[in-house]
Amino acid sequence: MAGVRVDVHGFWEADGATKTFTHSLDPDLLAAHVPPTARVLDYGCGYGRLTARLGELGYSHVVGVDPSRTMIERGLRENPRLALHHQRELPLPDRDGAYDAVLLFAVLTCVPDDAAQGATLAELARVLRPGGVLYVSEVPLQRDARNVARYEQHQQIAPHSPYGTFTTEDGGLFRHLPADRLRALLDDHGFAVAEERTGTAPTLNGHVAECLQLAARRRTEG
Repeated sequence: MAGVRVDVHGFWEADGATKTFTHSLDPDLLAAHVPPTARVLDYGCGYGRLTARLGELGYSHVVGVDPSRTMIERGLRENPRLALHHQRELPLPDRDGAYDAVLLFAVLTCVPDDAAQGATLAELARVLRPGGVLYVSEVPLQRDARNVARYEQHQQIAPHSPYGTFTTEDGGLFRHLPADRLRALLDDHGFAVAEERTGTAPTLNGHVAECLQLAARRRTEG
């Protein structure tokens, strides 16, 4: 994979970089699959909120990476001790199998394009050792009237966009994946779901959404 650009919507270099993230990590789910000695990559770390949280939970080998320069700059201002890195393009500089676990929190929803989603998962599979854990948390396709209206409105404006894509009033562009598609994406890129939990999560703009969290292991070769 050479020089694949993960499109950073301008929102994440401007207003989006001022947001307070609220998507919660489940310490019990993490501890059940990832020991504190693990080498962990927090991909799409934003300003390092969960990178810092992992340190609080006793994980001492944690690296945060984000394609938004503004997010990384904010994170280093707020917590200069964190290992946060700006990485605009894929592939990542890490060797194959460099990590025991990868966090992917509310990242795919910020990458509406099918090809970019696939490239992201393929690269994370590369840097995750066989048997390692990908901890994914996403807001799947929602069923409430407010979100359905947003999906349908966006399709009227951009009829070829995938259903579940929408924009926010402050300029964000997002996509909610059907849960089955998320599971299929993981399967297609070499991951087997080991545990799945559902719940709710507050959104960036003060609403509450259904949330899906999965601990998936990278399959071993053969």
